[in-house]
Amino acid sequence: MSLCDVCASQATLDELKEALAREKFRLYLTDAARQEFLHRVENNARLFVVRGQDCLSVDPTCRDPKDNKFLAVAAESEVLVSCDKDLLVLDPWNGVRILRPVEFLSLIR
Repeated sequence: MSLCDVCASQATLDELKEALAREKFRLYLTDAARQEFLHRVENNARLFVVRGQDCLSVDPTCRDPKDNKFLAVAAESEVLVSCDKDLLVLDPWNGVRILRPVEFLSLIR
């Protein structure tokens, strides 16, 4: 039994893959560790189909329209975990808490 589900769409997984490939993450994790993390997320996340129109119908929208894909996935969730300031300023968003990872970990402990 899991404590919570990781929810994603293909677009959010693509962004995770792109982010993990950034040079700055090499300071913290080896290439193999980043690949393993991505593999685990891809194989264990609840995958939602999010179409372009879903991102356009998000209300209220994020000040960075590229982040609406995260709100579209979060619409059916209780919590969205993010470090993105454009998302964090929306907390709470339509009843969905938007928390930093450390805040989320404190909440579930």
